Amino acid sequence: MRVLLVGAGGVGTAITRIAARRPFFEAMVVADYDPARAEAAVAALDDDRFGAERVDASDEAAVAGLLRRHACDVLLNATDPRFVMPLFRAARAAGATYLDMAMSLSRPHPGQPYRACGVKLGDEQFAQAEEWAEAGALALVGMGVEPGLSDVFARYAADELFDEIEEIGVRDGANLTVDGYDFAPSFSIWTTIEECLNPPVVYEADRGWFTTEPFSEPEVFDFPEGIGPVECVNVEHEEVLLVPRWVKARRVTFKYGLGREFIETLRTLHLLGLDRTGPVTVPSAAGPVEVSPRDVVAACLPDPATLGERMHGKTCAGTWVRGVKDGAPREVYLYHVVDNQWSMAEYGSQAVVWQTAVNPVVALELLAGGTWSGSGVLGPEAFPARPFLDLLTAYGSPWGMREQ
Repeated sequence: MRVLLVGAGGVGTAITRIAARRPFFEAMVVADYDPARAEAAVAALDDDRFGAERVDASDEAAVAGLLRRHACDVLLNATDPRFVMPLFRAARAAGATYLDMAMSLSRPHPGQPYRACGVKLGDEQFAQAEEWAEAGALALVGMGVEPGLSDVFARYAADELFDEIEEIGVRDGANLTVDGYDFAPSFSIWTTIEECLNPPVVYEADRGWFTTEPFSEPEVFDFPEGIGPVECVNVEHEEVLLVPRWVKARRVTFKYGLGREFIETLRTLHLLGLDRTGPVTVPSAAGPVEVSPRDVVAACLPDPATLGERMHGKTCAGTWVRGVKDGAPREVYLYHVVDNQWSMAEYGSQAVVWQTAVNPVVALELLAGGTWSGSGVLGPEAFPARPFLDLLTAYGSPWGMREQ
């Protein structure tokens, strides 16, 4: 397997550090708009399977050319969701397998944003599913931690733990703190704003997909391994769009453990219009310039990839499932916890980016060995879960299950 990894930020760099310990691939080309980032990621490894390149992720022809020049058969997208579609199309043009950790962006319904779906997450990719299937090509979408491992948990629950499923609810929480910062998100603020301020999507079998108000249906969820209770709210996320396509459940939700302070900060950004992506004109010493308010917010905050040494605590990604097994009610929480102290000591990567990065590497290894295979645009639920969970444990990062 020869891989083109596009994006050498926190998650992309963590991917290289995890993959370097595995023998399943022949080469990995690390490409980024900033060549210094790609070169730094490669230089840290002392592994001649890795090489660095510069590429603009929005330039489909350049990406396709890079795939062909290095004879890469897989494109792994570690950029933010703005670049999903050009990279997705570039992979198809070059005849490469495509894998991402976040799907094509949504657009709210123009008239009823908090009742009905407009363009849903992943719609643009699924619109091309027939083309990929007819070509015998595979796009494995949403294969990070959430979406990704959370979807694998949903498939595992359906296959091995339940006869009927009433609800699948992804629940994400942490007790992470960052020394020296009152507000320092542990993941891309650009993506966090996109997820948290867009209308959340809920799925119900008798209603289909519909939306609610941001931060709706608050609940306190008790997370394992010492994290404890965290207030969680509805957030737009890919699992709600992916799980019902392959797993039968009466209801699917995603709730993020943001905490009250984080929620109020996001509300303020929205109130001030600082969550917008469209450019606004501002004065500068060189004259008027156009900037995106959301990009300004991101530039004012620390890079999450650099926070590991200041960060303390654990992060938990998991899938809560309620249903029936052998005629009796059952409720479980399948989860994966990463301690920042461990991930920093073992890999030099902070917990949230490492937890995101490990899952696409596991998936690549399953694809390389033929354990996972398929064609079309497929989510993690389309593949058997047990091989993935076993291999994740073999990577030294076991998962857990709690009977509720």
